[in-house]
Amino acid sequence: MTEKHQTTLETIENVFDIVVKLLLVGLVVATFYATGIGLIDAVVQRTSVVGVSIIICVISSSWLKNREQYQTEPLKGMVHLFADIILLLVGVFAAWNAWMVIASQQETIYELNTFDAIVSVGGILVALEMCRRIWGWSLFIVAALAVLYLVFGQDLPWIFQHTGADIFEMADNLWYNSNKSVFGSLTNIIINIVFIFLIFGSLLEASGAGPTLLKFAFIVTRKMRGGPAHAAILSSSLFGTMSGSPVANIVGTGTFTIPMIKKRGFSPAFAAGIEATASSGGQIMPPIMGSAALVMADITSTPYLMVIVAALLPALLYYFSLFTSVIVEARRQGINPAPLAAKDRLTRQDLINSIMFIAPITTIIVALILGYSTSFAGYLAIISLIIVSIINPDVRKNPLKLISGMLRGANSGAKLMMAIIAIGLVVGTIDSTGLGLKLATVMSAVRGESLVAALFMAMAGALVLGMGMPTLPAYLIIILILGPALQKLGTEVLTAHMFVFYYGVASSLTPPVAIAAYAAAPIANANPFTTSLMALRLGAAKFVIPFAFVFYPSLLLIFDFNAIELTLTIARVAFAVWLISTALGAFELIELNILEIFLRLLAALGLLYASINVQVAALFIGLLVVGYHYYKYRKSP
Repeated sequence: MTEKHQTTLETIENVFDIVVKLLLVGLVVATFYATGIGLIDAVVQRTSVVGVSIIICVISSSWLKNREQYQTEPLKGMVHLFADIILLLVGVFAAWNAWMVIASQQETIYELNTFDAIVSVGGILVALEMCRRIWGWSLFIVAALAVLYLVFGQDLPWIFQHTGADIFEMADNLWYNSNKSVFGSLTNIIINIVFIFLIFGSLLEASGAGPTLLKFAFIVTRKMRGGPAHAAILSSSLFGTMSGSPVANIVGTGTFTIPMIKKRGFSPAFAAGIEATASSGGQIMPPIMGSAALVMADITSTPYLMVIVAALLPALLYYFSLFTSVIVEARRQGINPAPLAAKDRLTRQDLINSIMFIAPITTIIVALILGYSTSFAGYLAIISLIIVSIINPDVRKNPLKLISGMLRGANSGAKLMMAIIAIGLVVGTIDSTGLGLKLATVMSAVRGESLVAALFMAMAGALVLGMGMPTLPAYLIIILILGPALQKLGTEVLTAHMFVFYYGVASSLTPPVAIAAYAAAPIANANPFTTSLMALRLGAAKFVIPFAFVFYPSLLLIFDFNAIELTLTIARVAFAVWLISTALGAFELIELNILEIFLRLLAALGLLYASINVQVAALFIGLLVVGYHYYKYRKSP
């Protein structure tokens, strides 16, 4: 490559970077305005954000970012650059045309013409390509199959057959529709609710609250055997509920906690596994719970405060299981509590910095209690965080850190929008073909009204889909397809959504993909697959707890319940979690033999069974096997 070409590419790259930063600033400003100041026309807002997000993601994923390949294959590089520009122009024009067409449809009777239909096809193809670039093949394949199913479904057999759709019907159902599809209600939720919390999470990280949060976690857990492992659980639950991303959580806290866990004597796989498990659990920990919970509240028409309350006990039970797993592992390796190091002691500045995570969380909770909208609560939390962040000397020295943090949040929102566009294609197809209701009817007939069978199908679907895509898309696809079936079999709407949501979160720990484990493994210098198996073992309770709150809805605290029955249910589930943790760890006070492991797992399952007779028998077996284990321990040398 000549020096002239090199200079030209550098100039193009610099221009692209400036464009991206300006657009990110625009997204931040528009988000602040829409959530805290005034209203923006819905069609203008949705089409503009989609168009801007396409520009940001095309440039961010451009072949231009790979300078080495440009130098070795300049012709191929220029072809890719030309393709990127075509994608950008087609995507933006398709979004603009959607604005014009939908606005016309709202004002008068407007019939789509051939040009509109062709533009929509271009927009759909750009949407699919950007989904593939940003989120990989899994979500791309699901969305592409949805589009093909809408168009060619008339040729399929059985319940999958429908009337099909020509190019005009496809355009109307998937592109030019403000109630469903690409510019529908899901896009509205992401823009007006999720974006503000993505910006908040990135801003919190930029404010420097993370290290102080870690110190507090170390102080609280200093007398426990697990030490830094317990601190990782505590800090990851708190940081994770605000970031909403397992990978971001691992990068934010794992770089500190994983080396310290290893230093205490835990294996690299365990150190990475516990961090991955705790970080993924941040999405189920109130009060924020990541983007999926925000979407759940909106599409179930449930107040977000009620979603927070419903998530509380299951989340506490999950983190209880992690604490017990660490205790079991520490006992196995003979690790005892260590004295608090001088560098981990709280300083005066740490106490002052604690306001940076206490103030915004308190702001969110108070705003929700006072009846403000979820988005406005997020807006107020950002304002409070910006104000209190000046107490951090690092922020005062470099206030641009806060701006960079907000831009990172907007960038995350733009990338998430590519997934939501793909989900919009799936939603439009399901709504147009009635596939969800058809599957619900068939499942009810074939499975003989078996709720357990439907739950296992939903669990498997969420785990499989979630292996290759973020929690939110996996949750949305499964709940749209199988949600009607679960509700038809008697499950409450919010309970069904929580069930699928939990397994969408659990998918980040499920081999062979296990994205959370793969993010944590390099930090610990551990084998990724071994780490994923360890994370799966440590987070096993996450696969049990959803069944518990489906069959015992009182655990969600939002349905009518008896206080005594609730207490007994919590005790049973907690005991079952303890039995599972010790059985999978094959250790309690001393090693467990095969029979003890089997009996503990059997008792744990029995404790969660609906029959009172089975529960009593399981409780007897559980107490007997634990009592025998303590007797063996006392008799051991």
